Amino acid sequence: MQVNKILNTKGNDVYYTHPEETVYNAIFKMSELKVGALLVMKRSELVGIISERDYRNKIILKGRTSKTTEVQEIMTSDVITVSPNDTVNTCMQIMTDQKIRHLPVVEGGGVYGVISIGDVVKAVIEQQQVEIDSLRGYIKGGYPA
Repeated sequence: MQVNKILNTKGNDVYYTHPEETVYNAIFKMSELKVGALLVMKRSELVGIISERDYRNKIILKGRTSKTTEVQEIMTSDVITVSPNDTVNTCMQIMTDQKIRHLPVVEGGGVYGVISIGDVVKAVIEQQQVEIDSLRGYIKGGYPA
C-alpha cells in the first residue's frame, strides 16, 4: 500500500503554524485540532515541524516559557519527509528508525499531507486483514477460478 492511498482515505488536511508564532499558541492549536504535531510553514515552504515531544524536551524540561518562546526556536528543522508513492512499510521503517510519529508527505516541493504512526498502523492492519481473508478463502476453496 502506498502513502497516497492513506491520504485518499483520511484526507490531506495540513495543519501548520508559522515560525514566529509562540509555542503556547502552537500547543493550543494542537490541542484544539487533537493532533500531536504541526508543520511549520513560511509562506508555502516547509521549514520545520513542532511536536509534543519538542514542547516537552525544549520548553518544559529546560524551564522555558511557551508564551515568550517562538516556534522557530524549538522546532525540528531537519524534517524527514516521504512522497505519496512511498510504501507504508517504508514509512514504518523510517518512523521506527528515526523514532518519530509524523511524516510530512511532499511532492514537487509542495506539502501534500501528513501521516502519523496511527495512520500507518491502521493501514498495516487493514492490509493484513485483506491477506488473512484471502488465505481463508483459499483454504476453504472459495478462491476465484
